[in-house]
Amino acid sequence: MILGVSILLGLILLGFFIFKGLKTFSDKDRVVTVKGLAEMNLKATSATVRLKFSFSGDILQDVINKTNNKKNEVIAYLKSTGKTDQDIKVENIMVTDREDYYEMEWRNGQEVKVKIDRYTVVQVITIETKDVEKMKDNASMMELDLISKDLTCTISTEYVFPELNTIKPQLIAESTKNARIAGEQFANDSKAKLGKIKTASQGQISIAGNYSYDEEDVAQPEEPYLQKARVVSTIVFFLE
Repeated sequence: MILGVSILLGLILLGFFIFKGLKTFSDKDRVVTVKGLAEMNLKATSATVRLKFSFSGDILQDVINKTNNKKNEVIAYLKSTGKTDQDIKVENIMVTDREDYYEMEWRNGQEVKVKIDRYTVVQVITIETKDVEKMKDNASMMELDLISKDLTCTISTEYVFPELNTIKPQLIAESTKNARIAGEQFANDSKAKLGKIKTASQGQISIAGNYSYDEEDVAQPEEPYLQKARVVSTIVFFLE
């Protein structure tokens, strides 16, 4: 009797494991492939306005004096708008000394040698702020004010955005979550149950914005201090 019960239990266990093995074998190709999209707006952490101007001439000291005079007037204007010494950074002047004071130009159908200034002095003044939302309008107003005061400068604005590594985990988690939602919908429609992940691949993170380095099919934010990060993950789920 003991031997018979043992054989019976053994056959039952053997049948169970054979069933599980066959089910696993049959389920290995029963999968669904879905994509999960995640998008996130990135706001700049700081903005830097660069004011650039230059003078040229044949007497270096005279050119430097003109540059310093204009620099002092520009700084005085910036301080009158509420900027402090901590906000204003004056970079070292850049001096270009040309060995050849002449260049060739086409005039009246022939090439002629034209005298040019020997020295060019370039001055750059920068202003950094955390109030990135107001910087765009402030820079435009600043440019108009400087023109009206005969202190014309070339003005450009640069924004600093958070590093991708700081948002990457959140983007991937969101894309995986959205992929599972799509997979569950497919499984429900096919009268199945969504199983574990078979394979997963993270797509390239795309960045769109006026100050971005990678623009694919991502809609650009209108504001210059915003970027949009986007990732599409492809995940293969088992279906039970």
